[in-house]
Amino acid sequence: MIYFGGPLSAEIPDTDLARFTLASATELDEKPALIDGPSGRVLTYRALERGVRSFAAGLASRGFRKGDTLAIYMPNVPEYAVAFYGTVAAGGRCTTVNPLYTVRELGFQLADSGARMLLTVPAFLEAASEAAAGAGCELFVLGEAPGGESFEELLGDPDHPAAPAIDPRSDVASLPYSSGTTGLPKGVMLSHHNLVANLLQADVLIGLSPDDVLVAVLPFFHIYGLSVIMGLGLWSGATLVTMPRFDLDQYLELSERHRVTRAYVVPPIALALAKHPAVDEHDLSALKLVFSGAAPLGPEMQEACSKRLGCPVSQGYGMTELSPVTHAPPIGQPVKLGSVGPLAPETEARLVDPDSGEDVEPGQPGEVLIRGPQVMLGYLNNPAATAATIDPDGWLHTGDVATADEDGWFYIVDRVKELIKYKGFQVAPAELEAILINHPHVADCAVVGVPDEQAGERPKAFVVSACDAFDAQAVMQFVAEQVAPHKQLSDLVLIDEIPKSPSGKILRRVLRDEALVA
Repeated sequence: MIYFGGPLSAEIPDTDLARFTLASATELDEKPALIDGPSGRVLTYRALERGVRSFAAGLASRGFRKGDTLAIYMPNVPEYAVAFYGTVAAGGRCTTVNPLYTVRELGFQLADSGARMLLTVPAFLEAASEAAAGAGCELFVLGEAPGGESFEELLGDPDHPAAPAIDPRSDVASLPYSSGTTGLPKGVMLSHHNLVANLLQADVLIGLSPDDVLVAVLPFFHIYGLSVIMGLGLWSGATLVTMPRFDLDQYLELSERHRVTRAYVVPPIALALAKHPAVDEHDLSALKLVFSGAAPLGPEMQEACSKRLGCPVSQGYGMTELSPVTHAPPIGQPVKLGSVGPLAPETEARLVDPDSGEDVEPGQPGEVLIRGPQVMLGYLNNPAATAATIDPDGWLHTGDVATADEDGWFYIVDRVKELIKYKGFQVAPAELEAILINHPHVADCAVVGVPDEQAGERPKAFVVSACDAFDAQAVMQFVAEQVAPHKQLSDLVLIDEIPKSPSGKILRRVLRDEALVA
């Protein structure tokens, strides 16, 4: 059975992402587009549009050409939008990097994406400098700091912006990194058409207006923050209040001060909004909707959060490879607890048996397959991974298992894929295993996700020792020094043997069951 989200009321235009997103910027003029939460510094729509043209012109003057890649390694600040859309307007690919990445992780993404330039902030300059040197990148820094050219030096004449001939359907605009359904991080090639289409699709379900105010606390490097919050927010003419990192007290204070109307969150923030006593100390009466994504939100927590805040709490579904939105409850319709809603317009879905590939009976769980204009072009320089994810008929295999009710509303119930979701961030077991196995005291290992109320899941390692004097804390520290905080092991357990199939594949479900029993 093929589910269909219905048609869009308008055609998807063949235009570039920057032009489309900022089409109303001149008309919006001095309306705040982005406000730096901690300082209150305002970037108006007119200044944003002018900044984007200036950034594009500056890149072109430095020999940055269509198809070149610029990496952003920064927390959420107003200039993030200038750099992202300026790169896109110049015909470039923008790869966004987790600001918590270590030198090793940053260096991998720079090299793999072929980044020519790296933009960072003074606080991250040490790691950025080392990684950029290793990858042969030009380094720029927002503000003044020794070791990198200033962001201001990148700006050119806004009246003479770059004007490359962009093919929206084949040219890559955004290059976020995702582990997909398994394996190490891969560059996800999202075209201008992918992203423009998905803005129109998401608008039908979770549309915003110029009257809306959002706290942009979810990181812009992540596709949720980049497209659903920054992209849809700016295209709609809303005002975004940026936060460089989540702090509950500051989040609540900014929400009250700016009369925030929409809260885009992940389950751990929804949990805090539902339970933390500090919520009662703030006036959040302007809030009209809480929207959760990036990981499943349990129906009990969804209901508790809604009752606490006095507004609907809904959740949607998508993934980086899908630009990202495929499902969300339409604004104005009653929310079904636990459901990620129906399909977005112009989106098809199938639920299939993961083993046979056959469609399951109505009401039965099956792997979610998606087809539509938001499906990525593929993984950068990785045709094998692309072919394993998108089949010859154009169906993208998500690795997630869902059911659908009689109204076509979907419920995510499990995952075929092995990824661990920590607060909405992906953690690839294979990456941690590759680090662990290099420790001299580790003979064999496996990493699985174990449930955690606040984080959703945490990575737990099972290790076969190669020595008698095994020090679990030392091995965990060995891993911690090489990965971002969300990838660090929460626990390590010694085991006599890693369970594997005859073909050598780790039987993670066996280990998960053991972890739950323990």
